[in-house]
Amino acid sequence: MSTAARQRPRGRRTGTLMVLTGVIGWLAAFQLAVEHGRVLKDPSHQASCDISPVVGCGSVTTGAQGNVFGFPNMLLGLGAFAAVAALGVAVLGGARLHRRVWLGLNAGALAGVVFVHWLIYQSFYVLGRICPYCAVVWVVTIALFWYVTLRNLRSGVLPVPAAGRGLLDLLLDTHWMLPAAWYGLIAVLALTRFWSYWSSLL
Repeated sequence: MSTAARQRPRGRRTGTLMVLTGVIGWLAAFQLAVEHGRVLKDPSHQASCDISPVVGCGSVTTGAQGNVFGFPNMLLGLGAFAAVAALGVAVLGGARLHRRVWLGLNAGALAGVVFVHWLIYQSFYVLGRICPYCAVVWVVTIALFWYVTLRNLRSGVLPVPAAGRGLLDLLLDTHWMLPAAWYGLIAVLALTRFWSYWSSLL
């Protein structure tokens, strides 16, 4: 089997991941935008994601943390996730994206994952709330960053020194383990931060 033939299934997997993360992230950002608009129109409105004193998004979207750049964060998500989904469709359609596009996507995903972790800290330790739709964005952003980075390392878009090839092969073989641990750590932080609430439900 030729190298190109071996790369096609991997390309489809990457494209599928991009479409899924883009669509899911866009839907979560859209729902946040809808709830944000409703809360602005009627401050007494109870958002659909306001489930309990701990789990909710109404107050999160209208606070300073929800408008970091002078406009609602979800607007940034709407544009970014739409672009990711569109690129994913192009990859699934057989398009060969330029190296600069992959680098730009990787840089954007890196910025997104850094921003997401700042928001996680703000949600857990400043606002004291878990926003369900935000959590969906956290999950898909981490997955997008991890798998686009692996794709770029594997394909040479991000150069890997000879000494690091063994480590890269290990990461490719166990690609699911690091994100699983990543999500697990966030879950543990949420469990311990809000343990008094969770334990009251038992």
